[in-house]
Amino acid sequence: MADANAVKHYLVDLQQRIVSKLEHLDGQSFRSDSWDRKEGGGGTSMVIEKGNLFERGGVNFSHVFGDNLPPSATAARPELGGRSFEAMGVSLVLHPENPFVPTVHLNVRFFIAKKKSAAPVWWFGGGMDLTPYYGFDEDCIHFHATCKKALDAHDISLHVKFKSWCDKYFYLKHRKEPRGIGGIFFDDLSSPDFETCFNITKSVGDGFLEAYIPIVERRRDLTFTEIEREFQAYRRGRYVEFNLVFDRGTLFGLQSGGRTESILMSMPPNVIWKYDWSPAPGSPEQKLYTNYLVEKNWI
Repeated sequence: MADANAVKHYLVDLQQRIVSKLEHLDGQSFRSDSWDRKEGGGGTSMVIEKGNLFERGGVNFSHVFGDNLPPSATAARPELGGRSFEAMGVSLVLHPENPFVPTVHLNVRFFIAKKKSAAPVWWFGGGMDLTPYYGFDEDCIHFHATCKKALDAHDISLHVKFKSWCDKYFYLKHRKEPRGIGGIFFDDLSSPDFETCFNITKSVGDGFLEAYIPIVERRRDLTFTEIEREFQAYRRGRYVEFNLVFDRGTLFGLQSGGRTESILMSMPPNVIWKYDWSPAPGSPEQKLYTNYLVEKNWI
């Protein structure tokens, strides 16, 4: 039997733990913005802008209800179309100012689809991925190793599956390139039972700080110039393209009438697009494409 209250308690606590650690790292507090949704439910957005470390970032908790599951939630399970739903999750995106510190994303979520004449259908989803602008092998290895450790505690076969899923999901088809160096991603997780799936999801959420913070601490004080900042802004454009065109969480939020400010808090604060641009041969910028924006087994 699915215990939605237990999931909600965990998610609220996860948001608080992550924000507390990030505030300690940045030295500036997050703004807390609680909101209600007219159709049912609400949430709390924790947002930082122009911090000492994070140029922009958000850690959102939401718990919403609705009469009909949006198309983005039923794309893989059309038989659930027309059901009412309950959805909750924590979603975060952090955009550091220093181009040598990567952007990062985490999401853990829980859905219940309900119909009067049938038993409720529930599932978990989520994952985390890393988007560097200037790659470091040490960072990539650490991030993927931490993701693997979180999953191996439950089933050593999960990491290969969830890493591959992440590589396929965070891929810009129109650019023919990945968004970053990947991580793990999963959806529609409902087998073998609620407790197992909940524990896997908790391990992913709990593993985030261990996966990301050491990378931040290694790179945050590296000196950068306007050259690196301009490249960061250019690559951030890819982040915007993915989130607006492909991201299921963004689409679900918009299709379900969610709070726009919270949904789009994942957008970077400064972005540029250049026409038909390519990096100079042998440059550090080209190295991102040749060494990091490629599907690779880092561990």
